Amino acid sequence: MFLTISTTGTPERPATDLGFLLHKHPDKAQAFSTSHGIAHVLYPEASVERCTAALLLEVDPVALVRRGKGKGRGGAPDAALAQYVNDRPYAASSLLAVALSTVFKSALRGVCKALPERAAEPLHLRIEVPAVPARGGAELVGSLFGPLGWTTVDVRPVALDEAFPAWGESRYVQLVLEGELRLADALRQLYVLLPVLDDAKHYWVAPDEVEKLLRAGEGWLADHPERQLITSRYLSRRWGLTKEATNRLELVRLAEADDIDVEAIDNAVENPAPEADDAQAETAETAATAEKTVSLAEQRRDAILTALRDAGAASVLDLGCGQGQLVQALLKDLRFTKVVGVDVSVRALTVAARRLKVERMSERQAERVTLMQSSLTYTDKRLKGHAAAVLSEVIEHLDLPRLPALEYAVFGTARPATVVVTTPNVEYNVRWETLPAGHVRHRDHRFEWTRAEFRAWAEKVALRHGYAVRYVPVGPDDPEVGPPTQMAVFTVTGTKKTARTTRPAKTATTTTTTVKEEKAA
Repeated sequence: MFLTISTTGTPERPATDLGFLLHKHPDKAQAFSTSHGIAHVLYPEASVERCTAALLLEVDPVALVRRGKGKGRGGAPDAALAQYVNDRPYAASSLLAVALSTVFKSALRGVCKALPERAAEPLHLRIEVPAVPARGGAELVGSLFGPLGWTTVDVRPVALDEAFPAWGESRYVQLVLEGELRLADALRQLYVLLPVLDDAKHYWVAPDEVEKLLRAGEGWLADHPERQLITSRYLSRRWGLTKEATNRLELVRLAEADDIDVEAIDNAVENPAPEADDAQAETAETAATAEKTVSLAEQRRDAILTALRDAGAASVLDLGCGQGQLVQALLKDLRFTKVVGVDVSVRALTVAARRLKVERMSERQAERVTLMQSSLTYTDKRLKGHAAAVLSEVIEHLDLPRLPALEYAVFGTARPATVVVTTPNVEYNVRWETLPAGHVRHRDHRFEWTRAEFRAWAEKVALRHGYAVRYVPVGPDDPEVGPPTQMAVFTVTGTKKTARTTRPAKTATTTTTTVKEEKAA
């Protein structure tokens, strides 16, 4: 099994700097033990103008069989000889990927104390792999490496036998990659994509493989057009691991699109903290509510349910569903025949699935509920066609400049007949004895509106998108400062002021999890 990495240089930046970046001296031939053989690193050429590092992996087929215990390609129990005589010693696969991570561990991380600036900048690289098993052919190889910044992706199929051209091509290809990339990025791509092309691994895929995939795929996998195929093959088509990786990569993609940290998106669940009574964990409200027997969160849910019943809505979107309290309440009422919980937080959806006990639901009950990952600031065609939508304690968690994107996604594109919005009334905060003056009720609140500010926003949204709006107090309605929660109920009138308003930059491409799928997992 063989792979070469070449680069060019000048007297000011000699090509032999490759030795520093790989942490392997060009004047030495070195050998390293791996779990399935010996990896040799040598330099066929090393000059100022051009330097080539070669990785040669000698696979021990006996050790491979013993460690694999007869499993995997070439290890069928009814074909004993095939366990020892196969393509594993010659064709690049997960064996070579593991050798890359073992021998070039520091280079994969982009670490080079001797030349940190060279490690951080693109190099002119040429990578050659003489034999790569490609389940999907040359076209698949191009679709995997093509979007990654390589100037040249040269894929040449290997004939079954050159003496008999009529036999056609084998499933192996010769691969040459050339372009300007950071060495660490190139090595990470090979680490992930070599097993993907082979569509097989020589070891058991455990849950920690998700972390390995995310680390190696940082900076390129989240936006790759073949992300789903890469994830599925890398994780050996293990459905649960593939789903976890896909959801986490979608969070990365959304965070990069909005130029924010992933933690800022995936914040619907406090960590570490016990599960809160309300989806937004408004502990200040529940601790100091005036009516001790019924929490404000319960009063809010009751008000929302009443508004939905009055509207005659059968299909309901809970947008920003958090840990699923409202979804749970909706499912208890058989008038709501379809309930969809939507949240960008994977952790919150996981908690919601546990709360709803999806694994013990009857088939009829499971057909009523869907849990879906999506960002509310992106248009999503899956949100269309529902009678009602709820934004309960959601808008105050968004930065004000992002509100127009949410408005367009919900009122302009999804456009349910009824939209219920609740948000804290900041005027009521003076009634909370435990809330310091000038503080918002939750540390993640980006703003809290007065009644006048909320009504001004609601009237503008209603006028722009063709809705009528009415207001409902939630909780004790104080004669001086109003209720603790203010609620607006929007009803579509069919008349829009303008056809289009501020739109999000991209359309979300996310994953949907039905309760049936949760049960199957």
